[in-house]
Amino acid sequence: MSKITSIEASARAKAGKGAARATRRAGLVPGVIYGGKKEPALIALDPRIVIKGIQASGWRSRVYEIKIEGGATERALIRDIQLHPVKDTPEHVDFMRLAAGQRVTVEVSVHFSGEEKSPGIKRGGVLNIVRHTVEVEADAEHIPEFFSVDLSTLDINDNVRWEDLKGTENVTPLVHVPNFVIATVAAPSVDAADDAEESTEEAAS
Repeated sequence: MSKITSIEASARAKAGKGAARATRRAGLVPGVIYGGKKEPALIALDPRIVIKGIQASGWRSRVYEIKIEGGATERALIRDIQLHPVKDTPEHVDFMRLAAGQRVTVEVSVHFSGEEKSPGIKRGGVLNIVRHTVEVEADAEHIPEFFSVDLSTLDINDNVRWEDLKGTENVTPLVHVPNFVIATVAAPSVDAADDAEESTEEAAS
């Protein structure tokens, strides 16, 4: 399951653009927690919390425990972050509330290890990552923090598929291709160029 990250937030009394602008003028980021068959909760966050969260790998599947000052504690996923078009600073955060037994769709990142030991890469092969993340359906209590795969045995033209990933228990991939490819070790580009040159010479002879 994904690690739970605890953060603190203050409550906002009003919704609307004017109230959101006032929150930003106070140096905070407005946000909302919705879903779970409950009323939306309006919150304000320290922008450093938001920036730190989205700069870390796997934020789309990270479960947050949000402690609202003077109120309830909610578990939620970040569903959307609006950024300033010029400054690239967070302007608004949407959280989706999690409830026990709920099924949710999340993007889970893939972590690769053993690249330095791969015989194919040692021989000049190139790691081609097809999917850095995989969209899956999971229940709210078993959201993976990430999937992992060991590349240490891969040779040139070998690949990594869905069934090779670790940490896929209790989730259903939403890619409509059986045992789809995650990454491959491609032949060195020099070899590919040599092969093409040899084919040209053979065709000319």
